[in-house]
Amino acid sequence: MTSRTSVVVGLMQDAVTGDSQHALAATITRVREAAAKGAQIICLKELFNAPYFCKALKQEYFNFAEPIPGPTTDALRAVAAELQVVLIVPIFERQAPGVYRNSAAVIDADGTLLGVYRKMHIPHDPLFEEKYYFAPGDAVTEGEGTASGFKIWKTRYATIGVLICWDQWYPEAARITALLGADILFYPTAIGWHPAEKAVWGASQVDSWRTAQRAHAIANGVFVASVNRVGFEPEPGTQGIEFFGHSFMADPYGRMIANAATEPTTLIAECDLSLIEGARRNWPFLRDRRIDAYGPILNRWIG
Repeated sequence: MTSRTSVVVGLMQDAVTGDSQHALAATITRVREAAAKGAQIICLKELFNAPYFCKALKQEYFNFAEPIPGPTTDALRAVAAELQVVLIVPIFERQAPGVYRNSAAVIDADGTLLGVYRKMHIPHDPLFEEKYYFAPGDAVTEGEGTASGFKIWKTRYATIGVLICWDQWYPEAARITALLGADILFYPTAIGWHPAEKAVWGASQVDSWRTAQRAHAIANGVFVASVNRVGFEPEPGTQGIEFFGHSFMADPYGRMIANAATEPTTLIAECDLSLIEGARRNWPFLRDRRIDAYGPILNRWIG
């Protein structure tokens, strides 16, 4: 990776319309537009080329899955190489017969498939029935240079870590990925409102979501980029989900340097990577960690 003091990030906040091929074609158009605006690392939303199918338990929805590498990542590898951009590509991965993951492929600016992150924390909530579809990422990854399912990639433009949606609520995930050396934590996301709850809880849900991730930026002295989908997605027998967007980019001080509302858009933000050193000198949270005292965190509960 070339040493750089800044990198331009693009966050693609959009909705899924049509089938997977239509979604891929629309995404490639938006990637080209983002690259034309200077974006060097472009992150797509969680499960970018499929509806959020986890609203219901249906075996036919496993047909949305595909391998990595596979047709979608092959197409986007060619685009990345052509445009000289890094792409973070979250898809429903068929790793093996009966083994499916919520994954993100990381493609470098020369089209190289650097690796895959597999979502570690899998939710189970009404209309978010992910445990039915996804095996969690493995805690130990063999042969890829780390002893953990949390990973980093030294891309052409920056060292990045990828975590997915429900992972964003866990400080342990952000801390480990930052300690591995990430400059930027990317969180591709599919989070939204239950329509019946929006009036009472909607605003606080968005605020909590942003606050948790800004805290990761501050506590670890890193940039945090979160990209969510938008639009209402129905599901027979339910009230569906309204995905609320509000994608954002925060710097190592937790300051919002770009943020979106609820409409489709691509956020473009320049990240001054030199801020990482300054933030960690002024707020030396990593230096003052009591690593000798943290063993109890490995317990589910300490009573």
